[in-house]
Amino acid sequence: MKAFNFIFQYLLNPREIGAVLPSSNYLADKMVDSIDFHNAKYIVELGPGTGVFTNKIIKSRIEPTIVMLIESNKEFCMLLEERYKYERNLIIIHGSAEDINKYTKEFNIPYLDYVVSGLPFASLPKRVSRDILINTKNLLRKNGIFITFQYTLFKKGLIGHYFKHINITREYRNIPPAYVFGCSN
Repeated sequence: MKAFNFIFQYLLNPREIGAVLPSSNYLADKMVDSIDFHNAKYIVELGPGTGVFTNKIIKSRIEPTIVMLIESNKEFCMLLEERYKYERNLIIIHGSAEDINKYTKEFNIPYLDYVVSGLPFASLPKRVSRDILINTKNLLRKNGIFITFQYTLFKKGLIGHYFKHINITREYRNIPPAYVFGCSN
């Protein structure tokens, strides 16, 4: 059902969804591999979709860690709310990743340790990408990490404009294969 829902949402909103199929568990493992779950207090996931990365984050975090999901697609947001309705210290926002500043202020989150992004920067307008990257960079604590994946290296320059250090790995066992960017300053 999850794959069908994802494909259906892609057909309705291809620029917003960015992929025909949900990410693989292999990609999800790589996306959360650099997160120090024992010391992370605040994690935000941008564009969680059907929750492939979210599942890994929720299973790996320690109880007091606050996790915020920001999802613009209403159907995906409702799916996440139903799946995680009993999860403590989880905030699910139906809104835009551009407004990450507003949401962190609203929930008294002073900084972010990690931001995990499933956003398709290659299909977002440049202004939207810029705003998301600026706001994310400003909210990350010193040594905080922004983790995203892209299907090409096309947006490496844009992302590198906001983050000094980018560690790139490749996950071939995803359809299509993806690059994982671990970004810090």
